[in-house]
Amino acid sequence: MTQTVDPSELARRLDAARRERREVPPLTNELPQLTLSEAYAVQEGGIQLRLAEGERVVGLKMGLTSEAKRKQMNLDSPVYGVLTDRMRVEADGVIRLGQGIHPKIEPEIAFRTARELSGTVTREEALDACESVFAAMEILDSRYRDFKYFSLPDVVADNSSSALFVLATEEHPPRALDLTRLEMKMSVNDAVVQSARSDAISGDPVLSVVQLCALLAERGQVLPAGSIVLAGAATAAHMLQPGDKVRLVVEGLGSVAVSAG
Repeated sequence: MTQTVDPSELARRLDAARRERREVPPLTNELPQLTLSEAYAVQEGGIQLRLAEGERVVGLKMGLTSEAKRKQMNLDSPVYGVLTDRMRVEADGVIRLGQGIHPKIEPEIAFRTARELSGTVTREEALDACESVFAAMEILDSRYRDFKYFSLPDVVADNSSSALFVLATEEHPPRALDLTRLEMKMSVNDAVVQSARSDAISGDPVLSVVQLCALLAERGQVLPAGSIVLAGAATAAHMLQPGDKVRLVVEGLGSVAVSAG
């Protein structure tokens, strides 16, 4: 007999795993019929639990926007997750690895919106709505065992594996640069471990904002003014180790650094 999907119960299960820092099996091991829509309902339930604990939504992240990342995770479609204020690590701050399960870090470009965006938007409309762009890194930390080869619903239900993020303090007007041609280099302990050009992100990081608006519209949601949007990783993620010092340099946008403790 097919087991009924209860998004609230699944959200509580994943939230408990996050708080207790323990791995759980992918949801589709038990519920192979889990749909993407149900998975987003699980994600939303998990965010509601975090809001009930005093967290505040500050933005969203796009995931699986680069070919390298999709190959790493054996998945083929972009997804989104939610960012809260407690997920932010200050630039030059420290990521406490003991507070996670198996964290990885990846290089990103981020936007800050000045006004609301909703539904079908053009690249120009998305660009006009963004007041600034800056270098960023996201720290992923799936609650699932082994952190690889999950189904798309598994990833989405787990808030698209989002754990923490760090933003550069230097912000720039989005139209001041050709955002499709920026060289990005992420180093760990002064050795470059990942490099790519910014068009590895959706072909154009601005298109991640366009795609995000379309995905939100499918859920009857909008992208609020004042949102941080992580456009997605330009490369595969790098597993963090204690003592790592990570720096991302993005041509024209400057750099951002963080340490692992």
